Amino acid sequence: MARSARTRREKRDAPAQQDLAARARERRRRVKAVGETKAQTGQKRERRGGARQFVGESYAELRKVEWPGQRQLFSASVVVIIAVAVVGLFLWASDEVFSRLVRDVLLNR
Repeated sequence: MARSARTRREKRDAPAQQDLAARARERRRRVKAVGETKAQTGQKRERRGGARQFVGESYAELRKVEWPGQRQLFSASVVVIIAVAVVGLFLWASDEVFSRLVRDVLLNR
């Protein structure tokens, strides 16, 4: 009984699959050849200058940067060193607490 239902379903779906394949062939036939590539905004892409232009533009951008002075650099370095020390101390304390918890409570040693 189930076999006849399966064959009926296959017979019913066969024309639909042929129709899908025919529509896909028609869609591929209507596709036009690709011309020049465009950016996402629809503008034509222009050829870039390469490594020399990249270095020149990078140098120009670095000239615009406001570089920190000696006093600002020193204070920022001190802040980073203190933050690293605080986080390191916290991680060390957490490691000690959890290692004792695992050793004494979970492993019963």
